[in-house]
Amino acid sequence: MAITLRSTREIELLRRASIVVVDVLSKLQKIAKPGVTTAKLDSAALQMTVDAGAQALFKGVRSPYARIPFPGAICASVNEQVVHGIPSVDTKLEEGDILSIDFGVKLDGYCGDAAVTIAIGEISESKRRLMDVTRQVLDIAVATVAPGVKWSHVAAKMQDYAESAGFSVVKDFVGHGIGRKMHEEPRLPNFVSADLLANDIVLAEGMVLAVEPMINAGNSAVRTLKNGWTVVTKDNKCSAHFEHTIVIVDNGCEVLTGKL
Repeated sequence: MAITLRSTREIELLRRASIVVVDVLSKLQKIAKPGVTTAKLDSAALQMTVDAGAQALFKGVRSPYARIPFPGAICASVNEQVVHGIPSVDTKLEEGDILSIDFGVKLDGYCGDAAVTIAIGEISESKRRLMDVTRQVLDIAVATVAPGVKWSHVAAKMQDYAESAGFSVVKDFVGHGIGRKMHEEPRLPNFVSADLLANDIVLAEGMVLAVEPMINAGNSAVRTLKNGWTVVTKDNKCSAHFEHTIVIVDNGCEVLTGKL
């Protein structure tokens, strides 16, 4: 497993791409209101990406499980949709929904990637708690990573917090390295497994990682819809998703995607 350690110059380029991601996600959160379609959010994201001189990282990505390349600039996943929700004029946000927006760009050859789950209008206390716990799971990872730390230690803390709150960690999708490509080594599960313990990752200064817990209100089982992209919970309970692009530094990490 070849993990690239990024130079100061490369980290600055990754930071610039990440700033675009933060700017777009921040603006989308203001647009996302009851009655707005996810297609409108996607159109706004694509225009902002073009205006920034960047490329939408997800648009056109191919999957062996889908007949068509991913058609959106954003993944817009509502309620029980875990990830890879396809933006659509037919998907109109409603009061009480939660919406996970995953978005990435490539700028000057380097990538940034982040995700946030937001409330549409007033939401139930149970949905609010799911969002809060998922955000905290990501915060725990950010607070724990540092050179010399094993990823299994980070993953254990993430999993323990989510499960102690009565939720479950999605195991079919994990975080990843990021750099000149969206998905690079290493794979970063948000849970501990025999495979992780046998092939653990020791964090080192210069690693750039996309850490992205996906937490379900019910059990961890998921399935993919017939479109080959959209992943939903099998029990139809809600899911939340938060993600940051981070770089490991000498005393911990820097969150390149800032505050969302």
